[in-house]
Amino acid sequence: MEKTVDAAVAVSGAKVGGAHATATHGAGFRWAQLVMGIICMAMIANLQYGWTLFVNPIADKYHWTRAAIQVAFTIFVLTETWLVPIEGWLVDKYGPRVVVMGGGILAGIGWIINAHADTLTMLYIGAAVGGIGAGAVYGTCVGNALKWFPDRRGLAAGLTAAGFGAGSALTVVPISMYIQSHGYEAAFLYFGIGQGLIIFVLSWFLARAPEHRKMSVSTNTRVQQTRKEYSTGEMVRQPVFWVMYLMFVMVAAGGLMATAQLAPIAKDFQIDGVPVNIMGLVLPALTFALAIDRVLNGLTRPFFGWVSDQIGREMTMFIAFGLEAVGILALYKFGSNPVLFVILTGMVFFAWGEIYSLFPSTCADTFGSKYAAANAGLLYTAKGTASLLVPLSSVLTAATGSWHAVFICASVMNAIAAALAWFALRPMRRKHIEQSARAA
Repeated sequence: MEKTVDAAVAVSGAKVGGAHATATHGAGFRWAQLVMGIICMAMIANLQYGWTLFVNPIADKYHWTRAAIQVAFTIFVLTETWLVPIEGWLVDKYGPRVVVMGGGILAGIGWIINAHADTLTMLYIGAAVGGIGAGAVYGTCVGNALKWFPDRRGLAAGLTAAGFGAGSALTVVPISMYIQSHGYEAAFLYFGIGQGLIIFVLSWFLARAPEHRKMSVSTNTRVQQTRKEYSTGEMVRQPVFWVMYLMFVMVAAGGLMATAQLAPIAKDFQIDGVPVNIMGLVLPALTFALAIDRVLNGLTRPFFGWVSDQIGREMTMFIAFGLEAVGILALYKFGSNPVLFVILTGMVFFAWGEIYSLFPSTCADTFGSKYAAANAGLLYTAKGTASLLVPLSSVLTAATGSWHAVFICASVMNAIAAALAWFALRPMRRKHIEQSARAA
């Protein structure tokens, strides 16, 4: 199966940037595209996952409230997600090169602005610029993976999203140490320039996947795929899309709260600087948790993506979202123990990060490959919608004096999403694909 699809890719006419690929590209060409996309994703990862390291230093310097600072995180996520449909449309029309190139430049500029931000307004502007750049890179790389790998969408989308989830794992400790030794402003400046430069260079080698051509894909009924290509306008008229959107919002909200609030949670639990020894490695609890979480948050994406290729998207969602609901409750109850804090945050991130492989692959399965970048981009805006709840978590905590209500809400939302995956999405998607087969 794999050799058949790779061979088809090798001999087909595919546009590479503005030119045409020829048979000179070997069977491994699409894997090279996947690897470059993963690296680009890793370079924008710190814009989100490294943010929590900067919250307390910024608050200490300017005495702004956490809620006010976290508005910048919300702005970043909103601009990163809600513009992805437009960026996806540009990718579908013009190819990935120019979109990723522009995204890399903006991502770097965003952190440079943060380095010099001495007002909340300037901090918010930096978040918006960085968010637009990150969204351009994210939407392009995921959409390109869905198009190059119609036979292994779960795995390809998972590997690509893993770059975003685990990309900060190698740099979380250096950034943390650099903040301590040189200040958070220098960390913003130099890491921003470096990350943007790497994306800019790699963008020149990204290629458009073969277009408007039926590739041989698996006929495995566990991963049913539509035979009709739905445009974004057609997709939004399908009820099954809005069920996926609602589920995405509910699961993403809990994970985004943990991502943005992990450092404040550890500080309130009074364990952020407590040394933790696991398998001979000793690090402060917060630093240890951040490093492990980034790795697991990356591994979960290809893992659950591959699992969904084997047992179906909805069953995988049911298992993962249920595990997330349990993990969030356990973190609240036992998180005051430094060792359990590290382990349980890893569990929470492992059961959360898979949404960034499961939902894009499910979207492409349901609505086709031709407009996959724009369609998956519109679904990805659910992350932006979910981010609106992040500042509310700080307000709710301040009002109640504890994280209790936040953890309970996050757990309940994941439990509801798990039930929807099996009892609503599964039958609706089956009916939709049967109708698309008749239409085709």
